[in-house]
Amino acid sequence: MKPHEPTVYIVDDDDAVREALGALLGSISLSHQSFATAEAFLAVADHRMRGVLLLDVRMPGMSGLELQRKMQEQGVALQIIIITGHGDVPMAVRALKAGASEFIEKPFNEQDLLERIQACLNDDNTLWNTKLEQDEAMQRFDTLTPREREVMELIAAGNHTKKVAAQLDIHERTVDVHRFNIMRKAGVRTLAELLRLWAIARHPSPL
Repeated sequence: MKPHEPTVYIVDDDDAVREALGALLGSISLSHQSFATAEAFLAVADHRMRGVLLLDVRMPGMSGLELQRKMQEQGVALQIIIITGHGDVPMAVRALKAGASEFIEKPFNEQDLLERIQACLNDDNTLWNTKLEQDEAMQRFDTLTPREREVMELIAAGNHTKKVAAQLDIHERTVDVHRFNIMRKAGVRTLAELLRLWAIARHPSPL
């Protein structure tokens, strides 16, 4: 599925904070959405979301920490910036250990927050580009026949043609034909490109 547009999601029960953050993000034309509760955000969250989540850790109902856990369970992979009051710093540290990118205390410096958001958006873009590359690589190798996959795995393990042929009990010429077909399906011209693409496909992104 195609990922959503990169967006800054605001989850905070304080109306004034949501309005201030919305105005700040709007001033530099950043796409954003606001939610008063973790439950409201979770109701629309899905694994195609990309961008940054500005999250208050202490809210009525579901806490920011619990929302993090629910997101992980549902495969929602957003960069998370915890926004917290001074007394909630220990909770913010727990949120960092649970996967948040960083935290910022209220009252926050607007320029500092914007810089952190931009850094998280850059990280998000890198992660999604990696995931798309991995998905494409996996799709190419999905077209291999069972025998071609056996040959590919032996090639990737560092075996030359003669050894591949011996292990599969086939002619060396047959191995060459399989390798030609594998490279054609993978859309590469050299063995180095083939091995790089195979490594990408075998290490899928956690997103």
